[in-house]
Amino acid sequence: MKHTTILKYGFAFLLTIAEVAGCGALQTASAQDKSDAKGSSTRSNRSGRDPFKPYEPPRTIVKKSGSMVLAPSIQERIDQYKAQKVAAMNARVAAPKPTTAFLLSEIQVVGISRTPRGYAAIVEATPIKLAYVIYPGERFYDGQLVAIEDSRLVFRRETVYSDGKRDRSVEMKPLRQVNTVDAFSAAASKQAAADAPAAEPEKKSDKPAPEKP
Repeated sequence: MKHTTILKYGFAFLLTIAEVAGCGALQTASAQDKSDAKGSSTRSNRSGRDPFKPYEPPRTIVKKSGSMVLAPSIQERIDQYKAQKVAAMNARVAAPKPTTAFLLSEIQVVGISRTPRGYAAIVEATPIKLAYVIYPGERFYDGQLVAIEDSRLVFRRETVYSDGKRDRSVEMKPLRQVNTVDAFSAAASKQAAADAPAAEPEKKSDKPAPEKP
């Protein structure tokens, strides 16, 4: 009888332990499921994307730059240069060069020569028909002279936009070709000068000069 009673109590104790363990496992699984569901919902909310919607790559937004700022008229630029020159004289500093009033599109390369300072170029400002001698580093209204080569000039052009952006590019200006009409006229003048007979020396008279009274 005692042995049977001990077995009954032992079996009941084991059943109680099993029930407690089973309840704990169920509670743990339920809590884990809730946390997984909460985490998945949080992740979906954080990403802002429906987890059941097919993935779409983000769209690249291209920012449009502002419009190009147009240069003032030639007269306005000349007036600005004069004002800058007067201000520099009053401040006793070096005045800007006249070329700062001209656009790169307004100059033509007339000639290229070698000087003690290195290569120099002669350019003509077409709006006012005046020529200037320039060296590398010379500034213009929308650019700067970078280098002088044997038959062309190398400039760095600067384009300004309304949003403040500045775009820099390289521009080449070749030596201006001689006009066909001018070349023909010069050649004709040289040929005419070569064909003209040389002036005959004045002949002296063999008669003796009359005596003065």
